[in-house]
Amino acid sequence: MGSGIVTALILNNFPVILKEMNENLLQTGINRVKANLKRQMAKGTIPLEKFDKTVSLLKGVLNYESFKEVDLVIEAVVENIVVKQQIFTDLEKYCGPHCILASNTSTIDLTLIGAKTQSHDRIVGAHFFSPAHIMPLLEIVQTPQTSPQVILNLISLAKKIKKTPVLVGNCTGFAVNRIFFPYTQAATMLVERGAHPYKIDQVVTKFGMPMGPFRLADLVGFGVAIATAKQFINEFPDRTHRSMLISIMQEDKRAGESTRKGFYLYDEKRRASPDPELNKYIEKARSISGIAVDPKIQNLPEKDIIEMIFFPVVNEACRVLSEGIAVKASDLDIASVLGMSFPAYRGGIMFWADSLGTKYVCSRLEEWSKDYGGFFNPCNYLAQRAAQGIPLSSPADQAKPRL
Repeated sequence: MGSGIVTALILNNFPVILKEMNENLLQTGINRVKANLKRQMAKGTIPLEKFDKTVSLLKGVLNYESFKEVDLVIEAVVENIVVKQQIFTDLEKYCGPHCILASNTSTIDLTLIGAKTQSHDRIVGAHFFSPAHIMPLLEIVQTPQTSPQVILNLISLAKKIKKTPVLVGNCTGFAVNRIFFPYTQAATMLVERGAHPYKIDQVVTKFGMPMGPFRLADLVGFGVAIATAKQFINEFPDRTHRSMLISIMQEDKRAGESTRKGFYLYDEKRRASPDPELNKYIEKARSISGIAVDPKIQNLPEKDIIEMIFFPVVNEACRVLSEGIAVKASDLDIASVLGMSFPAYRGGIMFWADSLGTKYVCSRLEEWSKDYGGFFNPCNYLAQRAAQGIPLSSPADQAKPRL
Protein backbone atom coordinates (compact mmCIF):
# COMPACT_ATOMS: atom_id res chain seq x y z
CA MET A 1 0.00 0.00 0.00
CA GLY A 2 2.82 2.41 0.86
CA SER A 3 4.28 2.27 -2.66
CA GLY A 4 0.87 3.11 -4.13
CA ILE A 5 0.48 6.13 -1.83
CA VAL A 6 3.95 7.36 -2.77
CA THR A 7 3.10 6.90 -6.46
CA ALA A 8 -0.12 8.90 -6.09
CA LEU A 9 1.77 11.77 -4.45
CA ILE A 10 4.76 12.04 -6.78
CA LEU A 11 2.54 11.71 -9.85
CA ASN A 12 0.97 14.96 -8.69
CA ASN A 13 4.31 16.72 -8.05
CA PHE A 14 4.53 16.27 -4.28
CA PRO A 15 8.07 15.55 -3.01
CA VAL A 16 8.05 12.45 -0.79
CA ILE A 17 10.41 10.96 1.78
CA LEU A 18 10.02 7.18 2.06
CA LYS A 19 11.32 5.64 5.30
CA GLU A 20 11.96 1.94 5.74
CA MET A 21 13.59 -0.24 8.41
CA ASN A 22 16.51 -1.48 6.29
CA GLU A 23 18.13 -1.01 2.89
CA ASN A 24 16.56 -4.11 1.33
CA LEU A 25 13.03 -3.05 2.22
CA LEU A 26 13.75 0.50 1.09
CA GLN A 27 14.99 -0.61 -2.34
CA THR A 28 12.01 -2.95 -2.67
CA GLY A 29 9.66 -0.04 -1.97
CA ILE A 30 11.41 2.27 -4.44
CA ASN A 31 11.38 -0.43 -7.11
CA ARG A 32 7.64 -0.92 -6.59
CA VAL A 33 7.06 2.79 -7.09
CA LYS A 34 9.11 2.71 -10.30
CA ALA A 35 7.14 -0.34 -11.47
CA ASN A 36 3.88 1.53 -10.81
CA LEU A 37 5.12 4.46 -12.90
CA LYS A 38 6.21 2.20 -15.74
CA ARG A 39 2.78 0.58 -15.82
CA GLN A 40 1.22 4.03 -16.03
CA MET A 41 3.56 4.88 -18.92
CA ALA A 42 2.60 1.67 -20.71
CA LYS A 43 -1.05 2.70 -20.42
CA GLY A 44 -0.25 6.16 -21.75
CA THR A 45 -1.26 7.83 -18.47
CA ILE A 46 2.10 9.61 -18.13
CA PRO A 47 4.60 10.45 -20.89
CA LEU A 48 7.99 8.74 -21.04
CA GLU A 49 9.88 12.00 -20.53
CA LYS A 50 8.14 12.57 -17.18
CA PHE A 51 9.50 9.35 -15.61
CA ASP A 52 12.89 10.63 -14.41
CA LYS A 53 11.44 13.91 -13.13
CA THR A 54 8.73 12.05 -11.20
CA VAL A 55 11.19 9.58 -9.66
CA SER A 56 13.43 12.49 -8.61
CA LEU A 57 10.65 13.63 -6.25
CA LEU A 58 11.21 10.48 -4.14
CA LYS A 59 13.91 10.28 -1.48
CA GLY A 60 14.55 7.09 0.49
CA VAL A 61 15.80 7.16 4.10
CA LEU A 62 16.39 4.79 7.01
CA ASN A 63 15.85 7.25 9.88
CA TYR A 64 13.69 10.20 10.90
CA GLU A 65 16.36 12.93 10.68
CA SER A 66 14.90 14.43 7.49
CA PHE A 67 11.35 14.52 8.92
CA LYS A 68 11.88 17.80 10.81
CA GLU A 69 10.48 20.03 8.07
CA VAL A 70 7.78 17.81 6.55
CA ASP A 71 4.15 18.94 6.56
CA LEU A 72 2.47 15.53 6.51
CA VAL A 73 3.42 11.97 7.41
CA ILE A 74 1.31 9.01 6.30
CA GLU A 75 2.02 5.79 8.21
CA ALA A 76 1.31 2.67 6.14
CA VAL A 77 2.74 -0.31 8.04
CA VAL A 78 1.12 -3.63 8.95
CA GLU A 79 -2.09 -3.65 11.00
CA ASN A 80 -0.27 -4.07 14.32
CA ILE A 81 -1.29 -1.67 17.06
CA VAL A 82 2.02 -1.92 18.96
CA VAL A 83 4.07 -1.13 15.85
CA LYS A 84 1.83 1.79 14.92
CA GLN A 85 1.92 3.25 18.44
CA GLN A 86 5.73 3.17 18.43
CA ILE A 87 5.85 4.90 15.04
CA PHE A 88 3.54 7.69 16.19
CA THR A 89 5.59 8.16 19.36
CA ASP A 90 8.72 8.50 17.20
CA LEU A 91 6.99 10.87 14.77
CA GLU A 92 5.98 13.16 17.62
CA LYS A 93 9.65 13.44 18.61
CA TYR A 94 11.06 14.15 15.16
CA CYS A 95 8.33 16.07 13.30
CA GLY A 96 7.53 19.73 13.80
CA PRO A 97 4.42 20.74 15.76
CA HIS A 98 2.72 21.80 12.51
CA CYS A 99 3.09 18.35 10.91
CA ILE A 100 -0.08 16.31 10.31
CA LEU A 101 0.28 12.73 11.59
CA ALA A 102 -1.90 10.47 9.43
CA SER A 103 -2.44 6.73 9.46
CA ASN A 104 -3.49 4.60 6.52
CA THR A 105 -4.87 1.96 8.87
CA SER A 106 -7.92 0.24 7.46
CA THR A 107 -9.40 -1.12 10.69
CA ILE A 108 -7.70 0.10 13.89
CA ASP A 109 -9.30 2.82 16.03
CA LEU A 110 -7.22 6.00 15.67
CA THR A 111 -7.50 6.85 19.36
CA LEU A 112 -5.60 3.63 20.10
CA ILE A 113 -2.92 4.43 17.53
CA GLY A 114 -2.32 7.87 19.04
CA ALA A 115 -2.88 6.86 22.66
CA LYS A 116 0.80 7.26 23.66
CA THR A 117 1.23 10.70 22.09
CA GLN A 118 0.29 14.22 23.15
CA SER A 119 -0.64 15.24 19.59
CA HIS A 120 -4.26 14.14 19.40
CA ASP A 121 -5.36 17.27 17.55
CA ARG A 122 -3.18 16.49 14.51
CA ILE A 123 -3.82 12.75 14.26
CA VAL A 124 -6.12 11.79 11.40
CA GLY A 125 -6.93 8.81 9.23
CA ALA A 126 -5.94 8.92 5.56
CA HIS A 127 -7.32 5.62 4.33
CA PHE A 128 -6.38 4.89 0.73
CA PHE A 129 -7.74 1.91 -1.18
CA SER A 130 -5.55 -0.55 -3.06
CA PRO A 131 -3.99 0.14 -5.49
CA ALA A 132 -3.67 3.59 -3.95
CA HIS A 133 -2.46 5.37 -7.09
CA ILE A 134 -5.49 4.12 -9.05
CA MET A 135 -8.48 3.80 -6.71
CA PRO A 136 -10.22 7.20 -6.57
CA LEU A 137 -11.44 7.30 -2.94
CA LEU A 138 -9.71 8.79 0.10
CA GLU A 139 -11.53 8.07 3.36
CA ILE A 140 -10.61 10.85 5.80
CA VAL A 141 -11.18 9.77 9.39
CA GLN A 142 -11.54 12.27 12.22
CA THR A 143 -11.49 11.69 15.95
CA PRO A 144 -13.28 14.04 18.38
CA GLN A 145 -9.89 15.71 18.97
CA THR A 146 -8.79 16.16 15.34
CA SER A 147 -8.30 19.82 14.44
CA PRO A 148 -10.70 21.22 11.80
CA GLN A 149 -7.67 22.68 9.98
CA VAL A 150 -6.11 19.22 9.73
CA ILE A 151 -9.29 17.91 8.14
CA LEU A 152 -9.44 20.81 5.69
CA ASN A 153 -5.79 20.23 4.75
CA LEU A 154 -6.48 16.54 4.06
CA ILE A 155 -9.50 17.39 1.93
CA SER A 156 -7.33 19.83 -0.05
CA LEU A 157 -4.64 17.18 -0.50
CA ALA A 158 -7.19 14.64 -1.71
CA LYS A 159 -8.34 17.00 -4.45
CA LYS A 160 -4.77 17.81 -5.49
CA ILE A 161 -3.94 14.12 -5.95
CA LYS A 162 -7.20 13.57 -7.81
CA LYS A 163 -9.01 11.61 -5.08
CA THR A 164 -12.61 12.00 -3.97
CA PRO A 165 -12.59 12.65 -0.20
CA VAL A 166 -15.26 11.23 2.10
CA LEU A 167 -15.17 12.42 5.71
CA VAL A 168 -16.16 9.85 8.34
CA GLY A 169 -15.95 9.33 12.08
CA ASN A 170 -13.61 7.08 14.01
CA CYS A 171 -14.46 3.46 14.83
CA THR A 172 -13.14 0.00 14.05
CA GLY A 173 -13.09 -0.28 10.26
CA PHE A 174 -14.31 3.33 9.88
CA ALA A 175 -17.12 3.47 7.28
CA VAL A 176 -16.11 1.55 4.15
CA ASN A 177 -14.36 -1.50 5.61
CA ARG A 178 -16.86 -1.72 8.43
CA ILE A 179 -19.92 -1.84 6.19
CA PHE A 180 -18.29 -4.30 3.78
CA PHE A 181 -16.95 -6.69 6.42
CA PRO A 182 -20.31 -8.57 6.51
CA TYR A 183 -19.93 -9.06 2.73
CA THR A 184 -17.13 -11.60 3.21
CA GLN A 185 -18.68 -13.03 6.37
CA ALA A 186 -22.02 -13.69 4.65
CA ALA A 187 -20.28 -15.33 1.70
CA THR A 188 -18.31 -17.64 4.03
CA MET A 189 -21.47 -18.50 5.97
CA LEU A 190 -23.21 -19.51 2.74
CA VAL A 191 -20.27 -21.73 1.77
CA GLU A 192 -20.30 -23.54 5.11
CA ARG A 193 -24.02 -24.18 4.66
CA GLY A 194 -23.73 -25.59 1.16
CA ALA A 195 -23.11 -22.89 -1.46
CA HIS A 196 -19.92 -23.16 -3.52
CA PRO A 197 -17.35 -20.33 -3.53
CA TYR A 198 -17.04 -20.36 -7.31
CA LYS A 199 -20.80 -20.11 -7.73
CA ILE A 200 -20.90 -17.15 -5.33
CA ASP A 201 -18.04 -15.39 -7.13
CA GLN A 202 -19.75 -15.97 -10.47
CA VAL A 203 -23.07 -14.54 -9.27
CA VAL A 204 -21.48 -11.53 -7.55
CA THR A 205 -19.43 -10.73 -10.66
CA LYS A 206 -22.56 -11.02 -12.80
CA PHE A 207 -24.21 -8.53 -10.40
CA GLY A 208 -21.53 -6.01 -11.35
CA MET A 209 -18.66 -6.34 -8.87
CA PRO A 210 -15.21 -6.64 -10.52
CA MET A 211 -14.60 -9.89 -8.62
CA GLY A 212 -16.34 -12.05 -6.04
CA PRO A 213 -15.52 -12.21 -2.31
CA PHE A 214 -13.31 -15.30 -2.58
CA ARG A 215 -11.28 -14.03 -5.52
CA LEU A 216 -10.93 -10.78 -3.55
CA ALA A 217 -9.72 -12.68 -0.46
CA ASP A 218 -6.99 -14.24 -2.59
CA LEU A 219 -5.98 -10.84 -3.94
CA VAL A 220 -5.84 -9.18 -0.51
CA GLY A 221 -4.10 -12.15 1.10
CA PHE A 222 -5.20 -14.46 3.90
CA GLY A 223 -2.96 -12.80 6.50
CA VAL A 224 -4.75 -9.48 6.03
CA ALA A 225 -8.14 -11.20 5.97
CA ILE A 226 -7.51 -13.01 9.27
CA ALA A 227 -6.10 -9.91 11.01
CA THR A 228 -9.10 -7.85 9.87
CA ALA A 229 -11.54 -10.54 11.00
CA LYS A 230 -10.01 -10.54 14.49
CA GLN A 231 -10.54 -6.78 14.78
CA PHE A 232 -14.21 -7.04 13.87
CA ILE A 233 -14.93 -10.17 15.92
CA ASN A 234 -13.47 -8.48 19.00
CA GLU A 235 -15.43 -5.27 18.39
CA PHE A 236 -18.76 -6.74 17.24
CA PRO A 237 -18.98 -10.26 18.77
CA ASP A 238 -22.78 -10.32 18.68
CA ARG A 239 -23.01 -10.11 14.89
CA THR A 240 -20.04 -11.92 13.41
CA HIS A 241 -19.81 -15.34 11.83
CA ARG A 242 -16.74 -17.16 13.13
CA SER A 243 -15.48 -19.32 10.30
CA MET A 244 -12.30 -21.41 10.35
CA LEU A 245 -12.17 -21.80 6.56
CA ILE A 246 -9.45 -19.26 5.73
CA SER A 247 -7.39 -20.21 8.82
CA ILE A 248 -7.50 -23.87 7.81
CA MET A 249 -6.30 -23.01 4.32
CA GLN A 250 -3.55 -20.77 5.68
CA GLU A 251 -2.29 -23.60 7.91
CA ASP A 252 -1.75 -25.58 4.70
CA LYS A 253 0.54 -22.81 3.40
CA ARG A 254 -2.12 -21.14 1.30
CA ALA A 255 -2.22 -17.36 1.45
CA GLY A 256 -3.87 -16.35 -1.81
CA GLU A 257 -2.17 -14.95 -4.89
CA SER A 258 1.17 -14.49 -3.11
CA THR A 259 1.58 -18.27 -2.73
CA ARG A 260 -0.26 -19.03 -5.99
CA LYS A 261 -2.77 -21.02 -3.92
CA GLY A 262 -5.87 -19.75 -2.18
CA PHE A 263 -9.48 -20.35 -3.13
CA TYR A 264 -8.09 -20.53 -6.66
CA LEU A 265 -4.82 -21.67 -8.21
CA TYR A 266 -2.63 -19.05 -9.93
CA ASP A 267 -0.09 -19.31 -12.73
CA GLU A 268 3.04 -17.18 -13.06
CA LYS A 269 0.94 -14.36 -14.56
CA ARG A 270 -1.51 -14.54 -11.63
CA ARG A 271 -4.32 -15.90 -13.78
CA ALA A 272 -6.85 -17.77 -11.64
CA SER A 273 -8.13 -21.29 -12.24
CA PRO A 274 -10.37 -23.59 -10.15
CA ASP A 275 -8.73 -25.75 -7.49
CA PRO A 276 -10.05 -29.34 -7.28
CA GLU A 277 -8.75 -29.59 -3.68
CA LEU A 278 -10.88 -26.72 -2.38
CA ASN A 279 -13.75 -28.93 -1.20
CA LYS A 280 -11.61 -30.71 1.40
CA TYR A 281 -10.99 -27.42 3.22
CA ILE A 282 -14.68 -26.56 3.11
CA GLU A 283 -15.59 -29.96 4.56
CA LYS A 284 -13.04 -29.55 7.36
CA ALA A 285 -14.40 -26.08 8.21
CA ARG A 286 -17.94 -27.49 8.38
CA SER A 287 -16.76 -30.30 10.61
CA ILE A 288 -15.03 -27.93 13.05
CA SER A 289 -17.96 -25.50 13.20
CA GLY A 290 -20.55 -28.29 13.41
CA ILE A 291 -22.57 -26.83 10.54
CA ALA A 292 -24.49 -29.19 8.27
CA VAL A 293 -25.22 -28.58 4.61
CA ASP A 294 -28.59 -26.87 4.18
CA PRO A 295 -30.39 -27.97 0.98
CA LYS A 296 -31.99 -24.52 0.70
CA ILE A 297 -28.57 -22.85 0.67
CA GLN A 298 -27.11 -25.52 -1.58
CA ASN A 299 -29.71 -24.69 -4.23
CA LEU A 300 -30.01 -20.97 -3.54
CA PRO A 301 -31.23 -18.87 -6.51
CA GLU A 302 -28.90 -16.14 -7.76
CA LYS A 303 -31.21 -13.40 -6.47
CA ASP A 304 -31.06 -14.83 -2.94
CA ILE A 305 -27.26 -15.18 -3.08
CA ILE A 306 -26.96 -11.47 -3.88
CA GLU A 307 -29.42 -10.45 -1.18
CA MET A 308 -27.93 -12.67 1.54
CA ILE A 309 -24.49 -11.22 0.81
CA PHE A 310 -25.37 -7.54 0.31
CA PHE A 311 -28.30 -6.99 2.70
CA PRO A 312 -26.00 -7.44 5.74
CA VAL A 313 -23.84 -4.72 4.15
CA VAL A 314 -26.88 -2.44 3.99
CA ASN A 315 -27.70 -3.33 7.60
CA GLU A 316 -24.20 -2.38 8.81
CA ALA A 317 -24.35 0.81 6.75
CA CYS A 318 -27.52 1.72 8.66
CA ARG A 319 -25.65 1.24 11.94
CA VAL A 320 -22.86 3.50 10.66
CA LEU A 321 -25.45 6.20 9.90
CA SER A 322 -27.24 5.79 13.23
CA GLU A 323 -23.93 6.18 15.12
CA GLY A 324 -22.97 9.29 13.17
CA ILE A 325 -19.85 7.66 11.67
CA ALA A 326 -21.24 8.80 8.32
CA VAL A 327 -23.69 11.69 8.08
CA LYS A 328 -25.42 10.97 4.78
CA ALA A 329 -26.43 7.83 2.93
CA SER A 330 -25.04 9.43 -0.22
CA ASP A 331 -21.56 9.48 1.38
CA LEU A 332 -21.81 5.71 1.72
CA ASP A 333 -23.03 5.42 -1.87
CA ILE A 334 -19.96 7.31 -3.08
CA ALA A 335 -17.66 5.32 -0.82
CA SER A 336 -19.11 1.96 -1.88
CA VAL A 337 -18.65 2.75 -5.57
CA LEU A 338 -15.24 4.44 -5.41
CA GLY A 339 -13.74 2.39 -2.57
CA MET A 340 -15.22 -1.09 -2.97
CA SER A 341 -16.17 -1.00 -6.67
CA PHE A 342 -19.87 -1.53 -6.03
CA PRO A 343 -21.42 -1.28 -9.53
CA ALA A 344 -21.82 2.41 -10.32
CA TYR A 345 -24.87 1.87 -12.49
CA ARG A 346 -26.72 0.62 -9.39
CA GLY A 347 -26.13 4.00 -7.74
CA GLY A 348 -24.30 2.86 -4.60
CA ILE A 349 -25.18 0.43 -1.82
CA MET A 350 -27.86 2.60 -0.15
CA PHE A 351 -29.42 3.81 -3.40
CA TRP A 352 -29.68 0.18 -4.50
CA ALA A 353 -31.32 -0.80 -1.19
CA ASP A 354 -33.82 2.04 -1.57
CA SER A 355 -34.67 0.81 -5.07
CA LEU A 356 -35.77 -2.47 -3.47
CA GLY A 357 -37.47 -0.80 -0.50
CA THR A 358 -36.56 -0.70 3.18
CA LYS A 359 -39.53 -2.92 4.07
CA TYR A 360 -38.32 -5.62 1.70
CA VAL A 361 -34.70 -5.47 2.90
CA CYS A 362 -35.76 -5.58 6.55
CA SER A 363 -38.24 -8.43 6.05
CA ARG A 364 -35.62 -10.60 4.33
CA LEU A 365 -33.11 -10.01 7.13
CA GLU A 366 -35.75 -10.89 9.74
CA GLU A 367 -36.55 -14.08 7.84
CA TRP A 368 -32.90 -15.19 7.70
CA SER A 369 -32.24 -14.25 11.33
CA LYS A 370 -34.85 -16.80 12.40
CA ASP A 371 -33.04 -19.54 10.48
CA TYR A 372 -29.40 -18.49 10.77
CA GLY A 373 -29.05 -16.33 13.87
CA GLY A 374 -28.03 -12.86 14.97
CA PHE A 375 -25.73 -12.12 12.05
CA PHE A 376 -28.82 -11.19 10.02
CA ASN A 377 -30.75 -9.28 12.73
CA PRO A 378 -31.89 -5.94 11.26
CA CYS A 379 -30.67 -2.99 13.32
CA ASN A 380 -33.10 -0.53 14.92
CA TYR A 381 -32.33 2.18 12.37
CA LEU A 382 -33.32 -0.06 9.45
CA ALA A 383 -36.32 -1.54 11.29
CA GLN A 384 -37.69 1.92 12.12
CA ARG A 385 -37.29 3.12 8.56
CA ALA A 386 -38.97 0.00 7.24
CA ALA A 387 -41.89 0.40 9.66
CA GLN A 388 -42.40 4.02 8.59
CA GLY A 389 -41.68 3.46 4.90
CA ILE A 390 -38.84 5.98 4.93
CA PRO A 391 -36.03 5.60 2.35
CA LEU A 392 -32.48 5.27 3.63
CA SER A 393 -31.52 8.32 1.57
CA SER A 394 -33.81 10.57 3.63
CA PRO A 395 -31.96 12.28 6.49
CA ALA A 396 -33.24 11.21 9.90
CA ASP A 397 -32.22 14.39 11.69
CA GLN A 398 -30.61 17.66 10.81
CA ALA A 399 -27.00 16.89 9.93
CA LYS A 400 -24.51 17.63 12.70
CA PRO A 401 -21.51 19.81 11.81
CA ARG A 402 -18.41 17.71 11.19
CA LEU A 403 -15.74 20.37 11.59
